[in-house]
Amino acid sequence: MMPQLQFRDAFWCRDFTAHAGYEVLLQRLLDGRKMCKDVEDLLRQSSLRASFDSLKQQIENVGSLHIQLALALREELRSLEEFRERQKEQRKKYEAMMDRMQKSKVSLYKKTMESKKTYEQKCRDADEAEQAFERISTSGNQKQVEKSQNKAKQCKDSAIEADRVYRQNIEQLEKVRAEWEQEHRTTCEAFQLQEFDRLTILRNSLWVHCNQLSMQCVKDDELYEEVRLVLEGCNVDADIDGFIQAKSTGTEPPAPVPYVSYYDREVTPSGSPGVPASCGMIKRFSGLLHGNPKTTANAALAASTETLTSTPERNEAVYAAIAVKDTGAPTKDYRALYDYRAQNPDELDISTGDIMEVILEGEDGWWTVERNGQRGFVPGSYLEKL
Repeated sequence: MMPQLQFRDAFWCRDFTAHAGYEVLLQRLLDGRKMCKDVEDLLRQSSLRASFDSLKQQIENVGSLHIQLALALREELRSLEEFRERQKEQRKKYEAMMDRMQKSKVSLYKKTMESKKTYEQKCRDADEAEQAFERISTSGNQKQVEKSQNKAKQCKDSAIEADRVYRQNIEQLEKVRAEWEQEHRTTCEAFQLQEFDRLTILRNSLWVHCNQLSMQCVKDDELYEEVRLVLEGCNVDADIDGFIQAKSTGTEPPAPVPYVSYYDREVTPSGSPGVPASCGMIKRFSGLLHGNPKTTANAALAASTETLTSTPERNEAVYAAIAVKDTGAPTKDYRALYDYRAQNPDELDISTGDIMEVILEGEDGWWTVERNGQRGFVPGSYLEKL
């Protein structure tokens, strides 16, 4: 069996100033946090249930079961949120320590490299000063020899001081490096533990979520099976028959509308069997049907004279043909509102205030009236009903 891999053994870098391994671990934890939020969103969506208004008891039972499932998912969601927040706090603590150690390490490393450059430069200056002193000492000029000797001594002292500073920085850097290395191992172990907990909890959460949904599907199917059993007892033909019996309005369609010619109607007046009563009036009312109001008025007066002497059956036939409205009730008294002078022999003179009886009300506006035994046409708009 292969040994368990450890974060602390797998996330180092050859470059001293690089932190690629730590950044990979940190990105892994951030991606895990995003995955937790995605699972939370999934559970939030699953807690919704559709509203079934058309079905009754069984659908209400399904709704109740969905509510219970939503409550269970909400509890699971709360646990995930608490776990995510705990991991966030732990990660931030280690992240702050690592940032502090990394900044200190990098800063001290830069300082050490600067002291190394200074140390090397001072050593070169001391060597050059020593060589210059040796050259001048052979020339025999005492003053230059002393000056060169003093300069060589100063350069040597500067090189010794630079060496001391350089060694001190190296010691400090080594101490910081050891602390950073230990902190890095500790952080890797903590991150690995967080990753293990996250994967375990998410796996268990999804497993429980799938089990809950599976159980809910089984319960839903059981309730829907009862609805299907009820639907199997539904007789479509019987329902249609019952609707027809309850709402039927008739069993036969309407008969076709026949064509009836006006000229084919024959009304037999008394004393003249077989003679159409309307034939004699057709020519007389042709002008009334198609002419101007004045022509219509003249024809209507002639028709009214003949109608008064005809039988009631003939009167009905004639006036139905010319669309003249009979009052159908005893004649009424009307008063003249204005004066009117007859323009044709079939019209009647009237004065304001005259009382008369209306015999016929023509739809063309000319009415047949009787006053003092005289009959004639007058404008209907000139009259007022008493």
